[in-house]
Amino acid sequence: MGVDPGLTRCGLSVVESSGGRKVVALDVDVVRTPSDMDLSHRLLAVWDAAEYWMDTHRPDVIAVERVFTQHNVSTAMGTAQAGGVVALAAARRDIPVHFHTPSEVKAAVTGNGNAGKAQVTAMITRILGFQKAPEPADAADALALAVCHCWRAPMIARMADAERLAIEQRKVYQQRLAASRRRAGVSGSGTRGSGRTAEGV
Repeated sequence: MGVDPGLTRCGLSVVESSGGRKVVALDVDVVRTPSDMDLSHRLLAVWDAAEYWMDTHRPDVIAVERVFTQHNVSTAMGTAQAGGVVALAAARRDIPVHFHTPSEVKAAVTGNGNAGKAQVTAMITRILGFQKAPEPADAADALALAVCHCWRAPMIARMADAERLAIEQRKVYQQRLAASRRRAGVSGSGTRGSGRTAEGV
């Protein structure tokens, strides 16, 4: 499930992938909330929609856009808040959540991390075999997030495995180092003790 978070428009999508580059779109929509609505109720609307989608489609994993840089602070805050609401709804269902930056999504879908929205939309239309481009752009972005995660998931899994292995190896090394130091300390103490005994005799 891909989510392009936002308060005015929140894109939601569900795709299916059995591995490789083949991805099939199952559903896509955009949740809208009016700007004159109280913030708490806008977030509640996003929450309700996210919960409905999760309960209906039962996704294995959810990909959400990560707020990376944004000149408009209020927009960035709204995006982050909406993303947090979605992540919370997923956590209540024990659904893993992965965050991807816009540049990661663009690079995965178009091969260019600086691609524009039109290029992302065109590539998503082609990748998913749509007859026409999904509208509005938030729908295409939600689909792009889902596709991005499908394609990046194997790499993410390998990186996680490598990190776990590195942590385990570090622990083993530290344990061996500590044991070596203890043995060296015992050996050194024994040598000094023998020297003092010899002098006493």
